[in-house]
Amino acid sequence: MNGIIFDIKRFAVHDGPGIRTAIFFKGCPLHCLWCHNPEGVLPRFELMPRQSRCAAECFDCIKACPGGALSKKDGKIAIDQKRCDDDICLACSEACMYDALQLVGKRMTAADLVREVEKDRIFFEQSGGGVTFTGGEPLIQHEFLLELLARLKPKGIHTALDTSGFASWQVLHSVARECDLVLYDIKMMNEAKHKKYTGVSNKLILDNLKKLSATGKEIWIRIPLVPGVNDDDENIRQTADFLKSLTNVQRIAVLPYHKGGTEKAKNLGTESSFRVFDLPSEEHVAAIMKTLSDRGFLVRKGG
Repeated sequence: MNGIIFDIKRFAVHDGPGIRTAIFFKGCPLHCLWCHNPEGVLPRFELMPRQSRCAAECFDCIKACPGGALSKKDGKIAIDQKRCDDDICLACSEACMYDALQLVGKRMTAADLVREVEKDRIFFEQSGGGVTFTGGEPLIQHEFLLELLARLKPKGIHTALDTSGFASWQVLHSVARECDLVLYDIKMMNEAKHKKYTGVSNKLILDNLKKLSATGKEIWIRIPLVPGVNDDDENIRQTADFLKSLTNVQRIAVLPYHKGGTEKAKNLGTESSFRVFDLPSEEHVAAIMKTLSDRGFLVRKGG
């Protein structure tokens, strides 16, 4: 069995305890308008032009593409992802002498990933860290993830699942019970707003969190803070009330919005599917953190 991974980041310190290796799974059922990793949304390979490397003069990649998926637009390379071969032939990338076409997504086996993770074992042991499965949404590839967890468990490596919670309870529970920690996103409490900004209802997400909490699993909540979307007093109050009703949720990470995904979406040609928001002020982030802290939670900025 293998899965599609679009990134592996070492020395991550915001994705669970200690120094961690973060493995990014491709594919996500949500479409958050502020997404920081737009290259992780589609559950398949994609080509992403790196326009800063492109000389924009030879266009050898266009000539090399057998499917006619590449074209010139405003003096730059544009890719029609729907016309690009699902298996990605890479003829265009091989024709580019400037390495300006990046393949997003790599097929890897569980054994491949275990070997990558074990390279960082010394850092895990010294810091109390481990590996975090993120994305995208790792639960989209839950069968592959379960095989990976089964291989890691005998090695004593701490594992964390970073999830939106948007999956069947059976899938979430099957993966969560094999992990040491679950990092669970709560974006907003109002169902209509949640659907407007993420494309899905939050009912399943909240129901799953209640069930997961009842199992006694260690859970850290993560709140992506997006100005004008979920940073209002009412949403913060409702979020705190909901989390206080759960038996074993004590930690909250506030993740201030940043514009890191904007350029990637532009390179992928999907910028029209996302929005650019204002950055939250330090004062407002601090005030929200204090509100949550005053309710008895251990709150930190970042993961």
